[in-house]
Amino acid sequence: MAQQLADAYGNVFCIRLGRDTTVFVSGYKMVKEALVTQAENFMDRPDNPMQLYNAFPRLMKSLPGPQNAIFSLLKSLEAFIRGEIERHKVDLDPNNSRDYIDTFLMEEKLEENREVGFYEGNLVLCCLAQNSLQNVTVFSGRPFNPHYILKSAVGNVISAVVFGHRFEYSDEGFQNLLRLDNEAVLLAGTARAQLYDAFPGLLNYLPGPHQTIHSNYRKIVAFLQMEIQKHQEEWNPEDPQDYIDTYLAEIEKRKGDPHAGFNTETLTICTLDLFEAGTETAATTLRWALVFMMNYPEIQEKVQAEIDRVIGQSRQPTIADRPNLPYTDAVNHETQRMGNIVPLGFPKMAGKDATLGGYFIPKGTAISVNLSSVLFDKNEWETPDTFNPEHFLDSEGQFRRREAFLPFSAGKRACLDEHLARMELFVFFASLLQLFTFTPVPGEMPSLEGVMGFTYSPEEFKILAMPR
Repeated sequence: MAQQLADAYGNVFCIRLGRDTTVFVSGYKMVKEALVTQAENFMDRPDNPMQLYNAFPRLMKSLPGPQNAIFSLLKSLEAFIRGEIERHKVDLDPNNSRDYIDTFLMEEKLEENREVGFYEGNLVLCCLAQNSLQNVTVFSGRPFNPHYILKSAVGNVISAVVFGHRFEYSDEGFQNLLRLDNEAVLLAGTARAQLYDAFPGLLNYLPGPHQTIHSNYRKIVAFLQMEIQKHQEEWNPEDPQDYIDTYLAEIEKRKGDPHAGFNTETLTICTLDLFEAGTETAATTLRWALVFMMNYPEIQEKVQAEIDRVIGQSRQPTIADRPNLPYTDAVNHETQRMGNIVPLGFPKMAGKDATLGGYFIPKGTAISVNLSSVLFDKNEWETPDTFNPEHFLDSEGQFRRREAFLPFSAGKRACLDEHLARMELFVFFASLLQLFTFTPVPGEMPSLEGVMGFTYSPEEFKILAMPR
């Protein structure tokens, strides 16, 4: 709809819905102008009452505030895992591998293996990605719905960062958390839920999907608050082991400054942001990857041939393999382009009076960026409506970056989880294709048309994972 209106009214137009006016920005050049060139003008967030997630600004690298604790977290988490690695080194027995870290360390000792990715910097993500492979193996050869398996696996990567531990797949509390989040995500795309943003005063007292969304988020927040309370009870300020520990240290350090923004309320919000955004987006993208691989089996075969040639079956793919797997990387990027899971990005607001495309945008105006118009811009992509990995390959078959590849948005409001998401998607995708061939259940080829909720996701489908 947004693209049809852009075709009729131009790349900058506005729509009034109820009490609010939203300016829509389309096309690569105009989107870049708004997000990058004029980033300072359009970096605020509007107050969106349908969607709890949109009520709180995404974490930003360049601004002061609680978001900066993430970077402290990453350093602390790296130090914690490196400590585990060092403990493994002390009593490593080359003849008796106890676990994944032992095996990785033994491979690292071989000089030729260091050149193909066996070094400590790759160990953390590889350990976490094992969750996905273990659970797909359980269903090998039998039809299954990959939705919750993928969401559980990705959710556990985020959980390890935020909570300092992963959950068993049989953990009822964790699975209920995923179910609540999934229901809220689907309901967020319904017309009645969207109406809540325009008429909150009226719909707040009426039944409907918005009430379910609010109820679900209250339960999710309660779960997160319980995790935070556990951390508070066991917290050792000298030994932070995850995001929550690091944030609690910042609260303690800044408790004399009421304007610093570090308190348990903002910790809950930031934790919700990290968990929900990081889990839903990556899991949905991986589901699209499986849909595309089943619809384009010849592409799946080319990915597997490249993985077999470069890595084989003796070890798991790592981030260091990406330069040597250009076709696999291109398919991963094309999945993100065609999957287009957040078509309109996340809402923004003009922080000051500005001019865009010759139009005056008053301060306080909501801005919606049409990322679909960029990812499918016929002036930027050779075959925009076709799944074509060649979009990301040069004439010699090497990976090439594209300026119009903006699935994570751009500028100062780009997704802060982008770096982690890129690593997750590559390692998960390459690992799954290394070990399995994915085929549809006979007569049930998944549709290439998705459904709109909080994200644009594939319709529910079942799949066969055949071990290679």
